[in-house]
Amino acid sequence: MSLPAPDLSRAAALLPDVAHQPAALARPLDWVGMEGIAIPVRVPDGAGGQVQVAAQADLSVNLHRAGERGIHMSRLYMRLQEELARHEVTPAGLRHILQASIESQAGLATRARLRLRYEALLLRRALRSDNAGWKRYPVEIEALLEDGHLKLVLGFGLEYSSTCPCSAALSRQSNAARLRADFGDTEVLRVEEIAQWLSSERGMAATPHAQRSEAKVRVELRPQFDELPLVALIDSLEASLGTPVQTAVKREDEQAFAELNAANLMFCEDAARRVASVLAADPRIEHYQATVSHFESLHPHDAVASVSGSGPAA
Repeated sequence: MSLPAPDLSRAAALLPDVAHQPAALARPLDWVGMEGIAIPVRVPDGAGGQVQVAAQADLSVNLHRAGERGIHMSRLYMRLQEELARHEVTPAGLRHILQASIESQAGLATRARLRLRYEALLLRRALRSDNAGWKRYPVEIEALLEDGHLKLVLGFGLEYSSTCPCSAALSRQSNAARLRADFGDTEVLRVEEIAQWLSSERGMAATPHAQRSEAKVRVELRPQFDELPLVALIDSLEASLGTPVQTAVKREDEQAFAELNAANLMFCEDAARRVASVLAADPRIEHYQATVSHFESLHPHDAVASVSGSGPAA
């Protein structure tokens, strides 16, 4: 004899729900929600495909009704899980999540805010060899929906190499001095002699100092575009800086990297201007803020420059 299945809906209806009790010291609240929600997201991989990465989400809504004790927190959580499983991280997808979050509160909320933090994984080709590797970029997205208007802020960081122009000039002077010392008053040197000397240990009296560096960028996006321009902005900034850190490296790639560093000598001020030139020309950007940090190998402190501004007139 089989027993009837329990009526779970009836059991749930009998559970106490103190959230319906009146609020003491009643007043509206600006934001109520959850922070640090673990969730997977699908993002572009930089090679025309997608990759799933682990993310953390902060999701909140306002408590519009002063007399209500609290929001429907579990509805907010479940709606986020459902929507991010179905939608990519795009402006349209983020709008859908935020609108669904407001609607899940059955009149308690009029606006919603979502923050996503994750590490984008982009597949990067080697400079010369036929190899590739994955590179990570920290990303933070903040989306706010209020009165039907979506505000999107995209933040990310990228690493590059910076070789000091002053150190390079001093190194060239030392190399020239050694050349004179080794060849004395010789009036004529054959090209092959100079090439052999440059290829020897004597041919490098000094080397300029270089260091790993970082650009942190935060941009407010204009609402008329359909995609988050993360990969496009990273590509443009790395091309402007000229020396993004590499993934797969063989000897030919390392030589190419050294050549790029020599062709892109820069102080932190130079790097900040290069970053700003890209962001100020991008029609998808309303406002931008950027900070570059050169983690000095000469000093125990860092060299830092910041810049801000607006994108081109709409």
